[in-house]
Amino acid sequence: MRALLDGGIPLVAVSFDDSETEPRAHAAKAAGVDVAELRVDRYAKTDAAHVLAQVDAFKVLPVLATIRSTREGGEWRGTEAERLELFRALAPQVQAVDIELSSGEILADVIEAAHRHDTVAIVSYHNFDFTPGTEELQAVIDDAKSAGADVVKVSTMVQSESDVRRLASLLLHAGTGDTRLIVIAMGETGAVSRVFFPALGSRITYSFFGASSAPGQLDFPETFGLLRTFYPAFDQRKSAGA
Repeated sequence: MRALLDGGIPLVAVSFDDSETEPRAHAAKAAGVDVAELRVDRYAKTDAAHVLAQVDAFKVLPVLATIRSTREGGEWRGTEAERLELFRALAPQVQAVDIELSSGEILADVIEAAHRHDTVAIVSYHNFDFTPGTEELQAVIDDAKSAGADVVKVSTMVQSESDVRRLASLLLHAGTGDTRLIVIAMGETGAVSRVFFPALGSRITYSFFGASSAPGQLDFPETFGLLRTFYPAFDQRKSAGA
């Protein structure tokens, strides 16, 4: 996963719940999906045995495990202690985990569990209302790095092109350092970020089959086609079946 993230070629992640797991996993791989984001917070059952069975079915792809809190748009209804135990069970079985910066009670323990198994720790920030100012966004990145993030994900709702440019500037600034970022501009105005922010260094773009999981997402066939058009290295990798 680390090699993929640092390969300089866009990666496309698609989110999945726990319905029809194995057939969808193989279909996703055949379609060209790079990363399966397993949205455990949306699972019908969240006991460890059930969750790990879904992970096993998706092992044809690199797996990113997300148990998104309700604070940041997720559907997790259990306690933080239960969420931490699931992250600990998942850490040795997946290639990456995503934990919100706002999860102060369990943040350090989740990152520690990930690093113990050489699993990538993505520390994320989501704002579904607006895009904060540059200083606040940079503080989010700095705090996530200080917490031990391998990758910092920033996803905010944009209302104008100036909001999009503000997010783009985070990527341009990060290019002068060693910060791995995933930056997403949510909303219709931000749809451009799904295709062109990878050119500025955003490590993963998110897409979907069926129903969108975030405002402004483009479906997988459209995303895939646009990336093949604008990124020759991506097209070459997919033509080679990777």
